[in-house]
Amino acid sequence: MRFFFLVIVAGLSYFLSAEPTERGILASEALKKLKEGNQRFVEERVMRPNQTFDRLMKVSTGQHPFVSILSCSDSRVPPEMLFDQGFGDLFVVRVAGNVADTDEIGTLEYGVGHLGTELIVVLGHTKCGAVSAVAKGASVGGHIPALVDNIIPAVKKAKGEGVKESGLIDRAIELNAFQGIEDILIRSKEIRHLVYQHRVTLVGAVYDLSTGKVKWMGEHPDQERILKFFASEKSHTEGAEGSISKPDTGKKKESSTLKSPSAVRSASDGDAAAESAGP
Repeated sequence: MRFFFLVIVAGLSYFLSAEPTERGILASEALKKLKEGNQRFVEERVMRPNQTFDRLMKVSTGQHPFVSILSCSDSRVPPEMLFDQGFGDLFVVRVAGNVADTDEIGTLEYGVGHLGTELIVVLGHTKCGAVSAVAKGASVGGHIPALVDNIIPAVKKAKGEGVKESGLIDRAIELNAFQGIEDILIRSKEIRHLVYQHRVTLVGAVYDLSTGKVKWMGEHPDQERILKFFASEKSHTEGAEGSISKPDTGKKKESSTLKSPSAVRSASDGDAAAESAGP
């Protein structure tokens, strides 16, 4: 029994570590398709591509999406509809507050590393309940505090910018999309390395629930600084294995106490010591 278990584990490890057979379309082309699809959606002239039964049968044998999207679980934000796409077009990760934690980042790594998507979109939306809860200091229980703690830095940044209270949540929602990108770059050496090689592009966006229009915000404003930091950190720590602690890659702890954002970054910075090339 143990032998068969080891065979299965070895097979799964090989599958997950295998290189994609082909890369997807260029990030610029993927972004163009999303923008055009959203424009059709807003103008109520959707084409509903790839939504036939024939398409369903075709993709049942394999998927080749052209983009990976991290979006909120909100029922009013269905990516396939607002981008006017169909079966097999989008590789979507949905979670409340579009936060990027272990499970979400691992799934995005699969999207870029094995499905070959060259574009990652972190998609927030107006009137986001998760961001609003953090901004208002709402009392939440169960596993929710551990879920929304990733949003805290965005809210703090919005307040630090001196945004008026009436616009605080809207600004925090924008910054939270960038926070998702930042968490991906800091915690995923695989994606970070692909970004460094210009093989993957990450952009932030916000969907307006009232108009249906997506606001495109581009790359993280501090992306170059983040990449340079890890490149510099690698050069300082190379050959000093063990001097920096590795980040905890396990599941979130079941706790009602919110983690300190600085503690998350401090632990995640240890990734740099394990890099073999580039940031």
